[in-house]
Amino acid sequence: MPEEILEDLPFTQLRDRAFDLARHRHDIGFFLELMNHTPAAAAMATEGGSLGEIGGSIVETFEAAREAFSAENIGDLEPLFVARFATYIREHSDEGNAL
Repeated sequence: MPEEILEDLPFTQLRDRAFDLARHRHDIGFFLELMNHTPAAAAMATEGGSLGEIGGSIVETFEAAREAFSAENIGDLEPLFVARFATYIREHSDEGNAL
């Protein structure tokens, strides 16, 4: 069976697969890494928040990240995130098979 080319998936589907895998792994670090490389981090700072003050449950954090990383919100950075999401899925593909 040929390997799936993750980069060819629609952005939303690829993002959701990466986010679901990170959620399954309880990998908050993945989301913090993403936030550090996006305008979403700057938006949080201007709204009085910071990455050190993320509140709520991990589930709430994951859902907020899903919204923050919509194709509309990341704009021209989409190719960067497509590559990161695909890499994350490949790095943890064995764990993702359980999903």
